[in-house]
Amino acid sequence: MKKILLTCIAVACSLVAVAGELLIEAESFSQRGGWVLDQQFMDQMGSPYLMAHGMGIPVADATAEINIPQAGTYYIYVRTYNWTSPWTDAEGPGKFRLALGGKLLKAILGHTGNSWQWQSAGKVALKAGITTLALKDLTGFDGRCDAIYLTTDEEMQPATWGDAETAALRARLQQQTTATRQYDFVVVGGGIAGMCAAASAARLGCKVALVNDRPVLGGNNSSEVRVHLGGIIEMGPNRGLGRMIREFGHERSGNAQPGDYYEDQKKEDFIAAEKNITLYASQRAIAVKMQGDRIASVTIQHIETGEQTELAAPLFSDCTGDATIGYLAGADWNMGREGRDEYGESLAPEQPDSMVMGASIQWYSKDMKKKTSFPHFEYGVRFDAENCEPVTMGEWKWETGMNRNQVSEAERVRDYGLLVIYSNWSYLKNHYKGHKKYANRSLDWVAYVSGKRESRRLLGDYVLSQDDIDKNVAHEDASFTTTWSIDLHFPDSVNSVRFPGNEFKSATVHRWIHPYAVPYRCLYSRNVDNLFMAGRNMSCTHVALGTVRVMRTTGMMGEVVGMAAGLCHKHSVEPRDIYHHYLPELKQLMQAGLGKRDVPDNQRFNEPNELLEVPGAYIKP
Repeated sequence: MKKILLTCIAVACSLVAVAGELLIEAESFSQRGGWVLDQQFMDQMGSPYLMAHGMGIPVADATAEINIPQAGTYYIYVRTYNWTSPWTDAEGPGKFRLALGGKLLKAILGHTGNSWQWQSAGKVALKAGITTLALKDLTGFDGRCDAIYLTTDEEMQPATWGDAETAALRARLQQQTTATRQYDFVVVGGGIAGMCAAASAARLGCKVALVNDRPVLGGNNSSEVRVHLGGIIEMGPNRGLGRMIREFGHERSGNAQPGDYYEDQKKEDFIAAEKNITLYASQRAIAVKMQGDRIASVTIQHIETGEQTELAAPLFSDCTGDATIGYLAGADWNMGREGRDEYGESLAPEQPDSMVMGASIQWYSKDMKKKTSFPHFEYGVRFDAENCEPVTMGEWKWETGMNRNQVSEAERVRDYGLLVIYSNWSYLKNHYKGHKKYANRSLDWVAYVSGKRESRRLLGDYVLSQDDIDKNVAHEDASFTTTWSIDLHFPDSVNSVRFPGNEFKSATVHRWIHPYAVPYRCLYSRNVDNLFMAGRNMSCTHVALGTVRVMRTTGMMGEVVGMAAGLCHKHSVEPRDIYHHYLPELKQLMQAGLGKRDVPDNQRFNEPNELLEVPGAYIKP
């Protein structure tokens, strides 16, 4: 009897220990207050997080109601990151505190350490049942919270955990089922290329899933990044391409302008009007299942709820920019600059390297008509009278990470963009000899979503290179026409002298081109049989990317991909078969176009300043 009693006590204690823990993902907070949801780095972190993006002014609390499983003393840990740690050993600016059950915990979080880690927030006695949880920002300088873990087990030591232990915790406490849904065509990426790919295929009768990992469509052309459309549409030989963009394109030009310039709702309405499209907004692709050399399905995860869905289809298009789907599927890809001899490109470096075009963090200030203040901000990058940027806004030239990996180091690249904006502005407001010019100005908008230009490029049956454009090499599968110059960004020379190896400004030389029709074979993978791609991850060299990466041009890529997907669906074939057997039918579609004909032509801005009358190779030096 004694042995049975001891066994029962042991089982009861075991159940109590299991019941006395709780994991709260920050993205699940019902009221985010002034905190923003950032999903950009899920590939590296496994989760989105909340960030107090107040531009130096503390933001309103993020709050949630949580269900405490049992009464007891709980030890509380918060997964956070001291984001200025790559540049200084000093305490960071992203400070916040936790309030639980109406009690403000003493610990300050987010300002120490040099990686994403669990920090102790203290302990508190809690009753069983519903209580409140709040994130209380202290600075407005991008403090970040990934998750909160509560446990009654004093022996648990989350502060020692790395990514593997954190992933195991999530797997243990977040068991879930995954629904599977079937489509004809799955497009991952809701930028301009993805929108056009989805709409074109839908208009040809395909049942399409469009996956977008942000709440708004448009990618770099959304109000979150604010880059205006570029390139010329409706150019020969396939003049039908591009007319579709008029249906959702914005009418006012400019980078880093007020959010309404970019007409997010117009894009939303454009997709909503297509009855064959199911939009999966705020959902990020996290996994791919393969069957041989074909993608069988893509698993997506909602960035707020964590709910996962498996999307199965015979055809997929990677419009993610970072080539996430192709990478997960094992598609061939490249990143960085090819050597000069690989494709015979005069604009390529002699030896291959990892240099890429960077990511822009745009910003602007506003005249408040009265004197304003800004905190002293200096975290490893010092500005002075010699190296400061005496400006009131920054657009595309504020570009970081050209010497960094734009995928694996994406958070650091973005954070450096924030760091230099705040540091420079602090100097202008507090120390600059001409500070009176800035006395009444406050930061009004600073992007926190990176405006990327280049990362992975998937390799197709054909790789577009400088030679194609310079010599106007003709291909039977000529599709969309590129008109933008070969526009390759590089570190600004003055900025390089001032901040060697840590540049945050770029420059470019516009090498004008003769309009060039790009081969269709650049728009599907050479080794994943049912994968298309459209956008900056298309099959091209670094040099050729300089002309095809602007968004009207990527939109036309998407149209071609959607048309080809429609033909694949019609004939039960794969992307390569369109080139070999159905090219005349694709050409008919491209020449006619699928865009509506009753839309105004009112978006003629940011077109190339010059088009060559003949290809560059035929112009005498």
